[in-house]
Formats: sequence, C-alpha cells, structure tokens
Amino acid sequence: MRDAIRKFRESENYWASLARDLIFVAIVLIVFTSASKIALGTYHPMVAVESGSMKPNMGIGDLIFIKNPDPGEIITNAEGMKQGHITFNKYGDVILYHKEGNTDTTPIIHRAMYHVKRGEPMWKNGPAAPHDGYITKGDNNQYYDQTGSISYHTPVKEEWIIGVALYRIPYIGYLPLIAHSVLPMPELVR
Repeated sequence: MRDAIRKFRESENYWASLARDLIFVAIVLIVFTSASKIALGTYHPMVAVESGSMKPNMGIGDLIFIKNPDPGEIITNAEGMKQGHITFNKYGDVILYHKEGNTDTTPIIHRAMYHVKRGEPMWKNGPAAPHDGYITKGDNNQYYDQTGSISYHTPVKEEWIIGVALYRIPYIGYLPLIAHSVLPMPELVR
C-alpha cells in the first residue's frame, strides 16, 4: 500500500498529477468549510452584494463576510444607539435574511432597525405586526422594507435570518456577480 501511495505521489503521469491536484483542492475546501462552520457557524461565510441599497456602507460588488447569529444576539439600530454599537458606519447590526422566509428568492442584506412584538404597530401609526420580528431598512433607502415590496407588512422572523454581516471586501464580489450572469448562484444578496 505504501509503495502504491509513493508511486502515485511521485508519478509524472498527467492523470496522476490531475488527481493529486483535485485531491488537494478537495482537502482545502473541506478544511475551509469546516473552519467556517466552527468559527462563524455557517458553511457559507461570504455573500456578494448586487444592489446599492446599503450605500455608502456596502456597495455593488462588495464581498461580505457573515456569521450565524446566536438567538437574541442581533443588536438593532435602536439598541445600538444606546450601547454605542456601530457596524458599517451606523448603529446596529446588518442582517442577511430570506424575504418572507422564502429560500428560493435572493436574500436581502439590510440593517435591523428595531424589533417589534406581535400586535404592536410596526412604526408610528403603522399596522400591527402579524408576528414578532425585525423592522429592516437599507442604509440608502428612505423607507423600511416592511412599507414596500421587499417585505410588505411582514417583520423579519428570527428563523429567516441567515447571518449578521461582519466585514466587507470591496469589489471582490464582482467575481460571483459576473459568474451569476452566466450561472445562477445563491450567494448573491440585494
């Protein structure tokens, strides 16, 4: 067995070389995804931004690193003002969520403005919340997501949240955006 492994490792044959490269890539991917799951709580730690709704703090083509939040860990804009918690140049956390819990649509990445309980008005003189959840808004948007087509009258439930944004790398997200124009990729966010 050791001789076969040694021959495989030292072979100059094209197919053996290709197999070694593929094994190496597979090992790197396994290590990366395992480390991501351990450190960030998710197998998908990065998303690419495809809209300008979070400008100037996140732009089209930014690559955003996210982590899976623990229950109750999300700090809203309202809480952030009290605690001095700033992310992406404003108070509160930026969350990545499935619009109305639908995993077949492009996820939304917006700031958690405040939390409402079922039956409370979603904003001053607004309709009652149908369930507990977060009222969200893009930093570049004038209105809450729940007032328009993004999440009409539907606060974001905890279970719809994919992650909390941690860091951004400008422009690197254009790579998946370009690939998305050819092949559908679920890592893109609005």
